[in-house]
Amino acid sequence: MKQLILLVFSFFVFTFQSVAQEGIPVYFDYLADNYYLVYPSMAGISQGGKIRGTARQQWFSVDEAPSLQTLNVNFRIGDSNSGVGAIVFNDANGYHALSGVKLTYAHHIKIGGDARYLNQFSFGLSPSYLQSSLDESDFRSVNFDPALVGSKISEGYFNLDIGFSYSKMEFYAHAAILNVLGSDRNLYRFGRSDPDNLPVIDDARKFLVSTGYIFGRNDWQIEPSMLFQLSQFKYQRVRDADAVSNAEKTLDFNIKVYKDVPFGRIWGGISYRRSFEGAQFQTANGFGEQKLQLITPIIGANFKNFLVSYNYSYQTGDIRFADGGFHQITLGYNFGQAERKYDCYCPASQ
Repeated sequence: MKQLILLVFSFFVFTFQSVAQEGIPVYFDYLADNYYLVYPSMAGISQGGKIRGTARQQWFSVDEAPSLQTLNVNFRIGDSNSGVGAIVFNDANGYHALSGVKLTYAHHIKIGGDARYLNQFSFGLSPSYLQSSLDESDFRSVNFDPALVGSKISEGYFNLDIGFSYSKMEFYAHAAILNVLGSDRNLYRFGRSDPDNLPVIDDARKFLVSTGYIFGRNDWQIEPSMLFQLSQFKYQRVRDADAVSNAEKTLDFNIKVYKDVPFGRIWGGISYRRSFEGAQFQTANGFGEQKLQLITPIIGANFKNFLVSYNYSYQTGDIRFADGGFHQITLGYNFGQAERKYDCYCPASQ
């Protein structure tokens, strides 16, 4: 039973949080008109600016459960074709934590068409500074344990995200490479008795591609979309040893419905995420395998310039770390927005 618990714990914590320790994890906040949090190219995409804050909590019944808070702002620079933005975040998981700040510059190039026709290519860069920490101050061992430091240790490092977006009326497509520099992480080597035989994690890059389309021009609209993400990691125990690489792939299928109302807009939808890889676990009759599957309903509303959204992710499958799901709230404010510039319900460009 203990082995089963450890296997399940390792699988789901790794699935949800190993990526988080290399930057902001990609959950479902992008569906709450928060694409800039994922794609640097979306900074200043609209004519005004946007502020978004998110809070996510996993497994309310579990102490030290993973939690994430983000705050970002992005806006267009005057009447230019450039946008800027900034993101601050804190991601905690038990004794581990990662905080950071990202600054963004994006440029938007109109390809063709008249002033009311959207046909635009965008690219963006986000240099970032990240601070990763491990608090071992509460760890206790009767005998000396070379694997423990017994205090809080931290490491800071720089990285870079790049993103690209294309918008043509109701159609959009995005791509991004996160953690381009693949900075080494030596956090688990600090203060250890034999650091050369302890792991170094580097080359922790993430590749994202998404696309979608909004149908309908009256009071009702429907938006199908999808997002694919590939996360790569490389581990090695000593510098001159062969590295062990690992990759994780997931795919989101999303559908949202919008309704225009006198005070703004209400909307709701659902997302289904599935991993390509599975994790094995032990059963009474042998071994089984389970792939990550998340079902996430989302609701939201725009009250004039304000936005509020809530989503709940439920994990399916026979093996789960806890019965509770993952709650996330997004609050936002749009400023400097003029009337609709284009003759379309152009995603993230209004």
